[in-house]
Amino acid sequence: MTIESVRQFFAQHAPDLDILELEQSTATVALAAEAHGVVPGQIAKTLSLKTGDSVVLVVARGDARLDNRKLKQAFGGRVKMLPADEVADLTGHPVGGVCPFGLARPLPVYCDVSLRDFDIVMPAAGSTRSAVRIEPERLARLTDASWVDVCQAAAPANA
Repeated sequence: MTIESVRQFFAQHAPDLDILELEQSTATVALAAEAHGVVPGQIAKTLSLKTGDSVVLVVARGDARLDNRKLKQAFGGRVKMLPADEVADLTGHPVGGVCPFGLARPLPVYCDVSLRDFDIVMPAAGSTRSAVRIEPERLARLTDASWVDVCQAAAPANA
């Protein structure tokens, strides 16, 4: 799985997109933003959440914080982060490289409206040293994501 499954996903669904692979780690928002020369908000972090008996992925701007009240309202109950070992098993990607592309098994994907603050965002691409440059709307289309508002209000974008 991991970056190879993302390559296969893009080859099939978006052959024009290139995976950017770096020598240094991009496993955190701060590391990724510095490595790619963008503001932290442009890093699209993919969060693996458990709600009831379901697992969902939420993609949000890198500097956004989840809002528990909004999560409960959007998903109909208590939501919690998955442990790292479960994240890797369910997504096929390591923590720090989780993305909504090339998943080990189908999972519902949700894009937080915070992504729309930017013309281009950079989610990981299945490894802790990879990313892809993509428009938020295209990210949502490619992953069949639904738009949600589950983050606290962020500072204005500097894009």
